[in-house]
Amino acid sequence: MMRVYIFLDRLTQMKEIHKKLYRWYAKNGRHDLPWRNTDDPYHIYLSEVMLQQTQVQTVLERYYHPFLKRFPTLTALAEAPLDDVLKMWEGLGYYSRARNLHKTARLIAPALPQNYEDLLQLPGIGKNTASAICAFAYRQKRAVMEANVRRVLCRLYALDDPKEALLFEKADTLLDKENPFDYNQAMMDLGAMVCMPGEPACDMCAFVSVCRAKELGCYDFPLKKRRDVPLRREVIVVRICDGKIALRQREGRFLHGLWGFETSDRPEGRYVGVVRHQYTHFKLENEIYLISDARESGGCQFTLQEIERLALSTVDRKILKLLEREGITTRP
Repeated sequence: MMRVYIFLDRLTQMKEIHKKLYRWYAKNGRHDLPWRNTDDPYHIYLSEVMLQQTQVQTVLERYYHPFLKRFPTLTALAEAPLDDVLKMWEGLGYYSRARNLHKTARLIAPALPQNYEDLLQLPGIGKNTASAICAFAYRQKRAVMEANVRRVLCRLYALDDPKEALLFEKADTLLDKENPFDYNQAMMDLGAMVCMPGEPACDMCAFVSVCRAKELGCYDFPLKKRRDVPLRREVIVVRICDGKIALRQREGRFLHGLWGFETSDRPEGRYVGVVRHQYTHFKLENEIYLISDARESGGCQFTLQEIERLALSTVDRKILKLLEREGITTRP
């Protein structure tokens, strides 16, 4: 273990490791990512929020560019209705991210603050997002702490279950304060491409000579907590009145602002089928029932064409597909 701390006490050795890291990054890094080729704080902020709990490829291929085309500036985002923002976020999940983006835009448009502490006061911006905005948009001396970097640090120091404060302390110790932009980008790529979950490619790693996990021959850092995923069952009642489908806009914290079908305490109408969906923290199983000539719609009524313009959760889109497969709805 001592060799890690010897490394940290030797500035020349740290600089040498930084050089190795940059050589690897120059050859292998993901330099073409659009949020790495801009200094627009809004674009960088958007990418950081989208990349929370979401893979880079998903964000890049389906969401980042369309969102910026629809809301090219922080002011455009602030002036847009929340429904429009949620529609552009549809399918990306964790919709509180979109709601917080919208709240933040309305609070601070036309520009994000440049101060770390001021950024932390904004809805949905935590330490990592604030650090990333400061490091990437403003070139400030801040260490980024996303999931890949966290894994690198935990292996480097053989940390089983470290507190956030300790991780940021270690990250700040390693940070190249003369070049925070490239250092942070390189560390994220190192975690994603070299120090991967499972068996890492240690021979390619700039930190291999000082890594505690490598020395131990054990890479189970941080420890994975076993988590039982509960099953949640719901009854969904689809009401069709005069050829239109009834939907309600959600008001609770979960999926707030999205449109969806009515939940019920008991089955009503004709049984249609089951729709299942896997969330991060639970599994959902919905039994779908149909009332096809509802006198009371139980919500706002929409045609299929109108529904296409609304923001629905993935589960509710699955319910629509089930109804189509059963011939209950038809498209022109």
